[in-house]
Amino acid sequence: MKYLIVGLGNIGSEYAETRHNIGFKVLDYLAGESDTSFSADRYGSVAEMRYKGRTLVLLKPSTYMNLSGKAVRYWLEQEKIPLENLLVVVDDIALPFGTLRMRTKGSAGGHNGLKNITELLATDAWSRIRFGIGGDFARGQQVDYVLGHWTAEEEEAMPARLKLFADAVRAFVTVGAARAMNEFNKK
Repeated sequence: MKYLIVGLGNIGSEYAETRHNIGFKVLDYLAGESDTSFSADRYGSVAEMRYKGRTLVLLKPSTYMNLSGKAVRYWLEQEKIPLENLLVVVDDIALPFGTLRMRTKGSAGGHNGLKNITELLATDAWSRIRFGIGGDFARGQQVDYVLGHWTAEEEEAMPARLKLFADAVRAFVTVGAARAMNEFNKK
């Protein structure tokens, strides 16, 4: 079985440690745990890892957040991965920091990366894990907030949250979305 695990973010060192790049950070954590590394490829950086007999193709799109669908569609087709084996990791300002919310379909919730994926796949029936980044910003300051850096408290909590999200990805590929949601949406 083959899975496409996509972490959303923006390329470039100026975005590396921003809240909006949490998808990249989760995939870097997964790759690091399995001692694999990313290499530049078409529409993104790609790494491949094995877990309990499954192949996980990890993708960090290089198309920038708002055009993520182009990379997702290409790699689904290139690797012949069925839509039900797609999982996208994304930031969410509507959830408190570190909150995990996994769904198998749904709206983009105002997130342009998710919106573009839905448009290019012509469906919203694909799995996603939302990583809560909080919404502690003044009116009109959303862009500065999501492109801002983590607080010291968030940085301190990050290793435990990254482990939780990596565990949720592994559960998705081993026990399926429904059981993974039951286990991890509570934590």
